[in-house]
Amino acid sequence: MNTDLEKVKKLAKDLRKTYPRSPREKLGGYVIAARCVDKCRAFLVNMNGEYNYWPCSLASQWFAFTGITPEQFQQAVATGDSDDDLARWINAHSKVKDQDEVLKWNNRLRDMRLSDMSLQAQQYLEEYIPTCVPNHRPVYVWFDVYDLEEKRF
Repeated sequence: MNTDLEKVKKLAKDLRKTYPRSPREKLGGYVIAARCVDKCRAFLVNMNGEYNYWPCSLASQWFAFTGITPEQFQQAVATGDSDDDLARWINAHSKVKDQDEVLKWNNRLRDMRLSDMSLQAQQYLEEYIPTCVPNHRPVYVWFDVYDLEEKRF
């Protein structure tokens, strides 16, 4: 794969000034994927600010489900391809070919309550939420943490 960081830079969000897309936003049919693209592009051109491309607990869910590695994905994003091209790449490289399985996985992640998460994740979020999420806003599901902190609702 060719690397074209100039093309990546034109597509990258400056995460020092703005937020990546919500984990709820889909790319290639998958939740989390669009956010991964934003974070990876920003990382590649040093505009990621406090956001990590990898390791990331959210992205790790998507990588584990699709069988795509962070390194493979980074190489694909580094080509400077558009979201549409990356969506096609994701679908070609994902081990999951059954769209009903993708739908069920998307919905499971969208609906994941904190109490459904590993004890380690719960312990981390127990400290993280009070410092990063507005006090007057309840967290019902995991994705709420991101959307509340990043002021999407």
